[in-house]
Amino acid sequence: MIRISTKGRYGARFMLELAVNYDQGPMLLKEIAKRQELSEGYLQHIVDALKGSGLIHSNRVGHGGYTLAKIPSEITMLDILNSLEGRIHLVECVDKPEVCHRADTCVTRDIWDTLGSQLAQTLKTITLESLVKKHNKKSKYNLEYEI
Repeated sequence: MIRISTKGRYGARFMLELAVNYDQGPMLLKEIAKRQELSEGYLQHIVDALKGSGLIHSNRVGHGGYTLAKIPSEITMLDILNSLEGRIHLVECVDKPEVCHRADTCVTRDIWDTLGSQLAQTLKTITLESLVKKHNKKSKYNLEYEI
């Protein structure tokens, strides 16, 4: 089974929280952790990777907090996952052909390479802006039925 790690999933939720609140200034890590029901300590490791990739800024002015480094329409799921998971490859030999002596002649390696490329292309089309729209639509739907 192919899986995105907890780091990638939680990182996407963290980034979505920043995008949903984009116009409201910096957000505190503990506030995001509480809203998303995530460990603040674990989120700190995710934040470090996202800062290192230039996807978020750490603000030390006032109460501090985090903001997106770009507008939500310019950050994709591919950007987020690449910063947290590394480049997307379904099998190791696609990225490192030297690990397998059959890499040059292996037909299945070509399949995994094609699938990985298609997955990356799809993730590149999903922006934080599009996720915010989905979030808002689902939130509105939930509010209508909680009455």
